[in-house]
Amino acid sequence: MKLFFRETGEGPPLVILHGLYGSSDNWMNVAGSLSGHFRVCVLDLRNHGRSPHSDKHTYEAMMDDLTEFFNDNNIGKATILGHSMGGKLAVCFAGHYPELVQQLIVVDIAPVSYNRTEKQKEGKAFHASALNAMKSINPDSLSSRPEADKLLSKTVRNKRIRQFLLKNLTRKEDKSFSWKLNLDVLIREQDNIMDGINDNCPGFPLPATGFPVLFIRGEKSLYVSDEDIPAIRKIFPQAEISTIQGAGHWLHAEKSVEFVREVLRFTFS
Repeated sequence: MKLFFRETGEGPPLVILHGLYGSSDNWMNVAGSLSGHFRVCVLDLRNHGRSPHSDKHTYEAMMDDLTEFFNDNNIGKATILGHSMGGKLAVCFAGHYPELVQQLIVVDIAPVSYNRTEKQKEGKAFHASALNAMKSINPDSLSSRPEADKLLSKTVRNKRIRQFLLKNLTRKEDKSFSWKLNLDVLIREQDNIMDGINDNCPGFPLPATGFPVLFIRGEKSLYVSDEDIPAIRKIFPQAEISTIQGAGHWLHAEKSVEFVREVLRFTFS
């Protein structure tokens, strides 16, 4: 699958992979901050943003998309940065294609199933609620974005998160609205998206070595707890783990200065 992507800067390649219901657009501020050091390529993953829709949404299929992107754009060996779902994809890809990985940065996700602890189930429930809330809104019936925001506010109370979700609402040529996301497939595949690495990446090697690894987590996030560190070390024995204070799951937006600083510290240390 040919993925849509945005590119900025010059230098060694840095490939950014967004999370569930994200897009390249959400990462352009970070990309701009890193463009003085890297050739930054920010992708829209399948069923998201301006990339094609597909009935298939597995990490194996997304790895194939990423391999095709590397080949088509002469990426060679790159630093790969993935957030949430994109972080799991980055881990899978790095395990299978270590020869293409210069450095690996995994943002606020652990290589575990999010169907275990109550906190993890809480995070999974949030994503299910957000996807179903978007699905409940018929974009053809909308007259404005404020109307969509009002409807979404019945389920998603946090205004900042609503604004993030509504970036997936776009106007068509006839001025009507549509969702960029393939909501039906993402809702159907949510359990697979939230499962552990070995469940989603057939043949994943243990341990994965040969490149430096950094896990960045938000202090207030539910997604990478101290209890998850042994699972990280099992796959990446030498992984560095960094915590950004005061940040939640979308730490690259909430604490962008600190986030960029941490990425640069790691990549140039």
